[in-house]
Amino acid sequence: MEAKQKKQKQIVEKAKDSMLSPEFYRKASRYIKYVSDKLDLTKEQSVMLALFINLSDDDSIRLYQLSNYVQCPTVRILRYLNEIDELEKRELIRCYRNTRGCCKGTSYRVPFDVIDALNRNEKFTPKNCTGLTCQELFGELEEIFELRREKEMTYETMVKKINSLFSDNSHLTFVKSVNNCLSEEDDEDDKMLLVLFCHLCVNNGDDNIGYHDLDFLYDDKREWNRQKNELSRGDHFLLLNDIIEYNNDNGMVDRDSYRITRKYKEDELKDVALNRRNKNKNNSAFIHSDKIVEKQLFYGQSIQNQIDELGGLLDESHYQAITSRMKNAGFRCGFTCLFYGAPGTGKTETVLQLARQTGRDILQVDVSKIKSCWVGESEKNIKNLFDTYKDKVKKSSIAPILLFNEADAIISKRQEGAERAVDKMENSIQNIILQEMEDLDGIMIATTNLAQNMDKAFERRFLYKIKFEKPTLEARMHIWHEMIPTLSENDTKTLAEKYEFSGGQIENIARHNAINGILYGEKANSLEALMSYCDNERLETKQTRKIGF
Repeated sequence: MEAKQKKQKQIVEKAKDSMLSPEFYRKASRYIKYVSDKLDLTKEQSVMLALFINLSDDDSIRLYQLSNYVQCPTVRILRYLNEIDELEKRELIRCYRNTRGCCKGTSYRVPFDVIDALNRNEKFTPKNCTGLTCQELFGELEEIFELRREKEMTYETMVKKINSLFSDNSHLTFVKSVNNCLSEEDDEDDKMLLVLFCHLCVNNGDDNIGYHDLDFLYDDKREWNRQKNELSRGDHFLLLNDIIEYNNDNGMVDRDSYRITRKYKEDELKDVALNRRNKNKNNSAFIHSDKIVEKQLFYGQSIQNQIDELGGLLDESHYQAITSRMKNAGFRCGFTCLFYGAPGTGKTETVLQLARQTGRDILQVDVSKIKSCWVGESEKNIKNLFDTYKDKVKKSSIAPILLFNEADAIISKRQEGAERAVDKMENSIQNIILQEMEDLDGIMIATTNLAQNMDKAFERRFLYKIKFEKPTLEARMHIWHEMIPTLSENDTKTLAEKYEFSGGQIENIARHNAINGILYGEKANSLEALMSYCDNERLETKQTRKIGF
């Protein structure tokens, strides 16, 4: 094990039940100093980072877990909040804040990039974002806004990162435009809204931007209300400067829906708008086939035969011939497929690998984003989705795949005699999808864990239905060997026989094992350690979590 990792391990071992007392700092001083010097941290930050890394297999670390480990009241850990905040600013940990200004609902995680840097015995440093192309800049903005939306970044940190990003790339036309439009410090909130609108337009291809797309931006609700009021009245600077405009609904102005104006796109977003129109590179829901990482999957023979058959049908030469004959015979030519079965059995990954093998891009649907609390908005979203897909089919040389991942919420049984507005909305969405499936000219794949709840009307419309079952003994052995190549044949067989896990569960254990390999060294790869992880993976036998480094 590398020196830095050994020192962090020593810190954690000595912190166990220490209450973080002065005696602990004295005993661990040389290890703390080593880590502090290597990572350029204070001694308190080094201790907190070591404790977080000790729990890094958990994506939702609470402060009480740290206090339980060192056996001190949580209030004592709260004294380290400034140090923890600094670790967050350095991007060594991520923080999810459920309630502003309060530790209630707050959790942390250690990003994989940090773990990976430690694994390579390197100091983690955020990537250099100087001298980006406009395309790359919007890629960075997408990551920033995603972290902000998921409440893993404070508003202040978001502003700081975007301003730093703009400062490092002041040569870009888009950056110059934003800076010239809003250069005063008092307009910081307006600037963030402008950048968000542009992100939604470029990265999401969104020309139907509603308040529900924007309301995550501000912590200050008064500021958000000011922005909404100005937008609704029509006197917001974005409207007055012809940057955004209202959408129309059947010829009527819709003051709850906005889009970037064509003029602003052509003048200020030309470097990315052209790329988006030609190659769809900036649509966050669009997955390019050549970007999908090859991954070997293992199925039972029956499932393998069905996957092979479907893969052959989706091969472009076969696909064109089949759809042409179906059209000539008067049949619907859309390929609609349902992948159903238990979680972790490879449904989604199979779609990705089929897309990679057949050279088909994927338009992946986020069902939660389609559904809106605004009456009529959800129906509009689903119609826009299918319109977008039809447009992509027309413009693509090879038809992409429309993927409804985890589609349980939209293919479940319809409500009979629905009276509540939400039930009527659900039924309306389902009716639209059913009709679109009838008229589909392309490839649609839906995945679900709950096929037993599926409406019969959807069942009839899926041409291919493949049930994904948990892997056979032979398949489990292949998966174990693929995930942990260092396992002996006997250990592989032992694990495969003892634990009837899905591929997703085995991947969880392999990830857990990799993290502990970083921390413990080779002894983490023992059969005993792996069986311990397996026992913890089975929730029904899971005991109180043992916290260790």
